Order: sequence, then C-alpha cells, then structure tokens
Amino acid sequence: MFRYLTAGESHGPQLTAIVEGVPSGLKLTENDINVDLARRQGGYGRGGRMKIETDRVRILSGVRWGETLGSPITLVVENSDWVNWEQRMSPYAEFRDDSIRVTRARPGHADLPGAMKYAHNDVRNILERSSARETAIRVAVGAVAKAYLTRFGISVTGCVTELGGVRAERPADASVKELQEKIAKSPVYTYDEKAEVEMMEAIDRAKDAGDTLGGVVEVRVNGLPVGLGSHVQWDRRLDARLAAAVMSIQAFKGVELGAGFETARLPGSKVHDEIFFDEQRVARGEKTGFYRNTNRAGGLEGGITNGEEIVIYGAMKPIPTLYTPLKSVDMVSKEPFEATVERSDCCAVPAASVVAEAVVAIEIAGAFKEKFGGDSVSETARNYSSYIEYLREF
Repeated sequence: MFRYLTAGESHGPQLTAIVEGVPSGLKLTENDINVDLARRQGGYGRGGRMKIETDRVRILSGVRWGETLGSPITLVVENSDWVNWEQRMSPYAEFRDDSIRVTRARPGHADLPGAMKYAHNDVRNILERSSARETAIRVAVGAVAKAYLTRFGISVTGCVTELGGVRAERPADASVKELQEKIAKSPVYTYDEKAEVEMMEAIDRAKDAGDTLGGVVEVRVNGLPVGLGSHVQWDRRLDARLAAAVMSIQAFKGVELGAGFETARLPGSKVHDEIFFDEQRVARGEKTGFYRNTNRAGGLEGGITNGEEIVIYGAMKPIPTLYTPLKSVDMVSKEPFEATVERSDCCAVPAASVVAEAVVAIEIAGAFKEKFGGDSVSETARNYSSYIEYLREF
C-alpha cells in the first residue's frame, strides 16, 4: 500500500509527511522534489507569502545514497517565517497570550465551522492547518509518486484550462512532451498562448479591483495499462478515489472525469466510447490490441483504467480572502465586521494545477502498487512485465 500522512501548521516550524509503501531501489533525490515545489510557488497572480518562502525539501529517512530503502520516507519542508511566529505558535503553555486571539471568522474559510466543531475560541487554531500552505508537503509526496510512476513509463501532467472565465484551447495533435514544454513556459501554466495573455489580463483587472479569481485545472495521465482500480467495491473504484483526491485540495468545489457533466446532456450514442481491435498495435509496442477512437470516459470504465489517457478536471473557487473585504461577524462579540486579510493571492489557479497533478499522481501510484506489489522496484518490474505480456496476448 502506498499511503501518507501530513502534519504541520502554516506558521509552524515545518510541514512534514511520512510516506509508506515506496519500494526499495527507486532513485530519488531532494532535487527531484524541489522542482515541483518551485512550480507550486510560481504562477502569475501569487501573493506575499511566495516572497518569504523558498520551499525546499529535506529527506530525513527512507533514502540512502540516492535510492529508496523500502522503509517509510520522511519529508520536511521548513517554514522560513517561523522565526517571526515562535512564541505565537509555540507548543509551550508559558507563551500563551489570549490577547492575540483571532475571533473574526472569514467567509469562505474553515474558520467558523472549524472553531465550532473543535470548540476553539481562537480561529488561528483552525486557519493554521486549513491553510493551503499544507499543499506544499502534498506536492512533495506527489513528486515521490511521480518518480515511482516514471520508472514504469507513466507521466502525469497538470495545467490550467480556464481562469477567470477565459478558456484555453488544447493544441490539436500535440504530443505529451510538446504540451509539457508549452505549460512549463507559460506564466499561468496553460498550453494556449492566446488564452495565456487574456488570463494574465484578467488577473491584473481583478488585482486592481481588490478581487480574486478561480478557474479550472486539468490533469492527464499517460502510459497506464488496463486494470488499475476495481468495480467490486465502492472504495476500490479508481475514478472515485481520484475525484476524492482532487476535491481534497483547498478551495476546490467541483470535479469531472472525461466529458464529465456534459455526458448528462447528451444521448448515449454520443457518450460511450466504441471498442476496436487491431493486432498490429501490439507489434508497434502498445500494451493491448484493444483501443477506442474517442475518450469521453476519461480513461476509466467501471472504476477501472481502460488503457486510454486519464483525463480529470478540478474547479477552484476564487480565493475568499479579498483586499476588498467581505462582511462577517465576530464569533465572540457577535458584532459585524469586514473580514481581515491574512496574506493572500489574487489568483492561485496555476499553483493549484501543480497540487492537482500531485494528488492524482499519489492515487495512481497507490493503485499501481496495489496491482503490481513488490518490495523492491525490480520485483515490481517483473510483475508489471508479466502482466503486460498477458494483456498483449488477451
């Protein structure tokens, strides 16, 4: 089983993850992870926190001399701003100072329901953990998952397809590598240069107005074989697991796989992907002779990968911390007020595409490990190779 836990607060000393289930013999360096951490901090529209932090990971266990050991991997991303928060976020009772309590709950955040649920009279006890800062360590875990998947020729690519009402058009017939190169060069992590300019202009207008923008991110997974996930129990359906992973990202309010909600508006003849067979596909190096000319299902049927590209979309709402404040109520005095600003971005959709890429990679890695097992990468490779030969003969 590939599993992980994260811990840490936004202004605490560090974010931590423990990752279990990575087989031994996988090449892994801190730089492999730092590349994705830098991507998460980039993107047009980011705010002041990105000027304070330069996220870099430390691997504290589970890796020796650049290779995984098969034991739990500990990842740490330190918070540079901790030096200014040591007493305010201290675990020690002698530093308690109720005069700095935060009692004004911000609309759109976990502040008020979290305080009510956990019986806190200080909203900081909620906002520190609910903050999207937590996604930094999930991106680090996702980078480990991607290193594992890359070993077996599987790629995971995230990008922005819509921002502030501006939609990107996917280039026709572009390869995965070509799309990745376009996304890497774009300030808003999209593959459409015309839409890129319009998206940046939309961000500028929102920033001038003291407003924020949301958007839609896309993640595509290529190189997967048929057979990850299962139809036999609800919690083994890979589409459900992917949807839950994407919806777990802070500020995400919707998810679609393949044609998604559009399938509800069309007749079945225009929704389902017809199946074909070409024995020459195997000769050309494909994993199976079966194929589809369309992919409205988004690479998953019955909760199982069908060999086509996985396509998943996530909708991110505008960040609720506005420089033109929203109205709220003090949870102690019950008096109305205008919500305060904790350091905020005008738009974090590009960064969210990196987070979505990470959480999808984690779920795919988990399903891959469940299917092929292996305590070492070499054992997994033997199991995988045998299964691919089975598929080619099916």
